[in-house]
Amino acid sequence: MPATRTPLENEPALIRAAQRGDVDSFNALVQHYQNAVYSLAYRLMGESHSAGDAAQDAFITAYRRLETYRGGSFRAWLLKITANQCYDVLRRYKRQPGISIEELSAEEDDTTLADSAETPEQAAERSELRRAIQNCINALAPDQRLILVLSDVEGFDYQAIADQAQIALGTVKSRLSRARAAIRDCLRGAEELIAPQLRL
Repeated sequence: MPATRTPLENEPALIRAAQRGDVDSFNALVQHYQNAVYSLAYRLMGESHSAGDAAQDAFITAYRRLETYRGGSFRAWLLKITANQCYDVLRRYKRQPGISIEELSAEEDDTTLADSAETPEQAAERSELRRAIQNCINALAPDQRLILVLSDVEGFDYQAIADQAQIALGTVKSRLSRARAAIRDCLRGAEELIAPQLRL
């Protein structure tokens, strides 16, 4: 379940100031949302270098399109831009037969800090499970990956996902169902790589 997110103080005022060209206000928004944007990009891209590039491009695009923001959740608006950036890159990779998503995902990356209460063995097991889950996410088709990450990682409801992905509500539900089934099957196939206490 997604973590509770702390709202940004004076966010509407910062957005208005950024829309008027105040770079410091936009930078405050970037600092507040950079982890969420990078996390989404990493889950969709599967490796840190491409995720970093996509996150940077998303913020550049958001800055250029600030005048199109018309209210509502700024976070949702920003994450939609991020997802679109990632989706565009994944489509380009798909059209280039010499580059596979699996090759892009080969790099191992631990994007969270270990809990200081964990033993080294527990930290290693958690890292192993996280890698297994990310490898299974990477194996999904890009359209299923997007829906799964927006729902199960970012915590958006079905209607918000349908709006962001510009697809029908029923399509969201069917893609999510197929993605979850694929993840379950993938993790069952990788059980021998996962510590017994963490298996399904």
